[in-house]
Amino acid sequence: MNLSAIDLNLLLVLHAVLEERSAARAARRLHVTPSAVSNSLARLRAELGDPLVVRSGRGLAPTPRAQEIAPRLRAAFGEIAGALEGERSFDPKATARAFALACSDVDQICSLPAIARSFAAEMPRANLRVVSVDHLEAAGGLAGGDIDAALAPAHPLPPGHHAADLYEQDSVFVVHRAHPCARRRLTRELFNSLRHVDIHLALGRGGIGNRAAQELLAAHGLHRQIAVTVPTFSAAAVVAASTDLVAGMPRRMAEALARIAPLAIVEPPMPAMVFRMQLVWHERTHLDEGARCFRELVIAALRDGPRARGHATESRRRAKKRAAPSARAGGRKGGS
Repeated sequence: MNLSAIDLNLLLVLHAVLEERSAARAARRLHVTPSAVSNSLARLRAELGDPLVVRSGRGLAPTPRAQEIAPRLRAAFGEIAGALEGERSFDPKATARAFALACSDVDQICSLPAIARSFAAEMPRANLRVVSVDHLEAAGGLAGGDIDAALAPAHPLPPGHHAADLYEQDSVFVVHRAHPCARRRLTRELFNSLRHVDIHLALGRGGIGNRAAQELLAAHGLHRQIAVTVPTFSAAAVVAASTDLVAGMPRRMAEALARIAPLAIVEPPMPAMVFRMQLVWHERTHLDEGARCFRELVIAALRDGPRARGHATESRRRAKKRAAPSARAGGRKGGS
């Protein structure tokens, strides 16, 4: 039978009749007249070639065919009602829904543990899928329907997007522990003479943070001689740990990797590059109760951690400490 040829409202009428065992009660439940119920049953009898219900005393009794159909109608309309009422009935402890979060490998290493702990506690039956910035771009962004939210540096949002501030992070450079720069302060001349590792997170292109860093470096008379380009910060750190190349990255990533690789952290020859990180999502999921609960979970995990609370203050303290001697050195050396 071709389902598209049947008016599905007729099945809704049959479902009500089978549950109420009365055309009058079914009519009240559906807010229609008893004659409308009778007409719908007559049309459906003709479509299915079965009486469906017959009079029995003061009510209606189902035929064997109707008895076979009844539990399937109940399940189908229950699923439809659940889908339409899902926002009001969302239970984080009971949901088995899958959520997807996009972020760079910095947040995969430094933020994901806190998010995963909160997710396991608040949504113990749900599934969390973490994807790369590459995947986010390839999937059509947050409007593509595959990803619920993304962690990204603050930037002008396109129409239909929303964001919430999370934390601030500053950037440093890493070199091999035996690198000549590991024991000295970077000057502009030294920085410009070094060869660098660049990171292109988004389908082989520099992302938001990369473009912001380029602009800030240029504003201070700094430029990078790019020797190697890689798709992740962790790959950049591995390259720096095994060569004389320099790689820039968020301080917390540098500190995490310096504990397991032969890396030294080198401060930039300029005021700190501080990036404000945000959780970004699309209008598509803005009003969905499940997505809202997931966003609140991520925001709380990253805002409330001790690292997040103290990081902005620490970044500013380090920036002020570096800025004073840099200004004096610039005055003595003609701003170089």
